[in-house]
Amino acid sequence: MKTCAIVGINWGDEGKGRMVDLLTRDYDVVVRYQGGGNAGHTVINEYGKFALHLLPSGIFRPGVVNVLGSGVALDLESLCTELKSITAKGVSVTPDNLKISDRASLLLPWHRELDALEEARLKDKKYGSTKQGIAPFYGDKFQKIGLQLCQLYYPDVLREKLAHALDIKNAMIVNLYHREPVDLEALIVKLTELAERIRPYVADTDAYMMQAVRE
Repeated sequence: MKTCAIVGINWGDEGKGRMVDLLTRDYDVVVRYQGGGNAGHTVINEYGKFALHLLPSGIFRPGVVNVLGSGVALDLESLCTELKSITAKGVSVTPDNLKISDRASLLLPWHRELDALEEARLKDKKYGSTKQGIAPFYGDKFQKIGLQLCQLYYPDVLREKLAHALDIKNAMIVNLYHREPVDLEALIVKLTELAERIRPYVADTDAYMMQAVRE
């Protein structure tokens, strides 16, 4: 199986998306293996004009399988918005051409909130965030208090993981930023609804890729 990796070696915005657009015509599988929806990639084609943040642009090519791997910072709200926008313009998205890793770590609503609050607190010393929650997301991932997509489908696990994380996050939100705490019950309802919307696309992408390589 012929493979090609596109890796950014700068500060982003190097044109990786454009290279993926060019090369997908010669490949059967396009894999987004890391990163999140920090910057958008504009695609203009026969369907219209699109701004992709998470979906690989191979989603527009018939016969190409698009994979969001376990290293992706998966923002379910952003993903559902992208899926709605492209399917509304006639782009076919099915479990056959989109597969989302069940082990992808989740970028949660509090990540975006903390990102924006910290930028506001820093004022003229702010670090220039796009306020998409990327930095807080990676902080939680390395502290091992984040969630994986598969855990959304186990209610007891979901409640336990969220409650543990919110003990920490709400202490910051209330005592450092002086805002209202995140409500656990409302968050569970929201995440469960989003999880059901993408359930058809959730897969063991590692196993899928190993099988694709063998073939």
